[in-house]
Amino acid sequence: MSIEAFLRPINHSETLLINERSDRLESSRHVFRFGFGQSPFPVPASVTEVLRRHAHEKSYLPVQGWQPLREAVAAFHRQQDGVDWQSDRVLVGPGSKLLIYSVMAAFTAAEVLLVSPSWVSYEPQALLAGHQVSRLQTDAASEWRLSAEQLAAFCAERPNPDLPLILVLNYPGNPSGTTYSEVQLQVLAEVMRRHGILVISDEIYGMLHHQGEHRSLARYYPEGTLVTGGLSKWCGAGGWRLGVMHVPAALADTLLPRLLGVASETWSCVAAPVQHAAAEAYRYGEEIETYVANERRVLSLLGRRMAAALSEVEVMTAAPQGGFYLFPDFERWRTVLADKGITTADELCSRLLQEAGVALLPGTAFGMPATELVARLSYVNFDGTAALETTGDVLDQILQPVMEGAAAVTQWLRDIEKT
Repeated sequence: MSIEAFLRPINHSETLLINERSDRLESSRHVFRFGFGQSPFPVPASVTEVLRRHAHEKSYLPVQGWQPLREAVAAFHRQQDGVDWQSDRVLVGPGSKLLIYSVMAAFTAAEVLLVSPSWVSYEPQALLAGHQVSRLQTDAASEWRLSAEQLAAFCAERPNPDLPLILVLNYPGNPSGTTYSEVQLQVLAEVMRRHGILVISDEIYGMLHHQGEHRSLARYYPEGTLVTGGLSKWCGAGGWRLGVMHVPAALADTLLPRLLGVASETWSCVAAPVQHAAAEAYRYGEEIETYVANERRVLSLLGRRMAAALSEVEVMTAAPQGGFYLFPDFERWRTVLADKGITTADELCSRLLQEAGVALLPGTAFGMPATELVARLSYVNFDGTAALETTGDVLDQILQPVMEGAAAVTQWLRDIEKT
């Protein structure tokens, strides 16, 4: 009997796939690698030194996470976010990605509500857990933000109101680079509270808010917000796979034991040397604080320049407020592109890669309709080590490869308009 009919329709992650595709193409031409979102910055020296010193640690640590690490994480978020993180409600996992999935896996049935656009893995994770997925569409005019009115209207019309509703909210956003103001979070929180929504607030880019002004949703909706974060973005340690989650007090007796059950039956614990090193990062000494300030300085400068370069040719691009992403909208070019046989985001990205050597991810990867001419641009293909230590003309030279990629996009558009 063939097994094909019984396999889940889960494909290779788009973000990982574009990296592999760029590798193959780069053997024959230069590629501006804007498709894969990985921090360009090195892990701070003090953190890697702790990892080195503890490389011999081989024992299993507690499923919930090493206690000194959980205490450091809780203190860090109390200080940085002004929220009541407690170590006994912190869960450490192999990246925030798996922690988010553990929440979905803890439910036998639920409706998962996603914002379009949103990170590529949320929907596959919800489907793997057997849940119904719904989406709310945002647009360039709102800079890809969910509004309280949209959320309230959706909740009022839910066909299955008896199912738990899990909203996954990510900000600063991947793919948008934009975030929410305090007022916007407050009005969203009112709707969430009124409808009893469980929110997974994916704040992995919170520390990379370009002005250091991230506001956690847990400030305004503490009873229903699970916050996730980790080392991959602000500490440059994506491959170390260290994520953290905080469970609100209201769910400590019900949801937390189930999350620990999922963890114990899947990953068991995060590697011991990585947990020791993570504790050093979360203690947030002077070296780490300076490191993060320099990350913000570089990303803010580059993000604004990239958005401005694209906006000059009427590619609508919101100036990023955090992280290292842009979500340009090519709607103004629709007629010109259609004349060249380009009517979908996938076609747009394919032609940009083949003809301009620019690797972007199509909006369809993030839950956008195929005909919306949007794509994600990750501006990280520069020497992060050198950028942290420089300013002025020298920094401009370091960032030049990224700006050349923006120029390749704009030149491609001008060329196809002429032909």
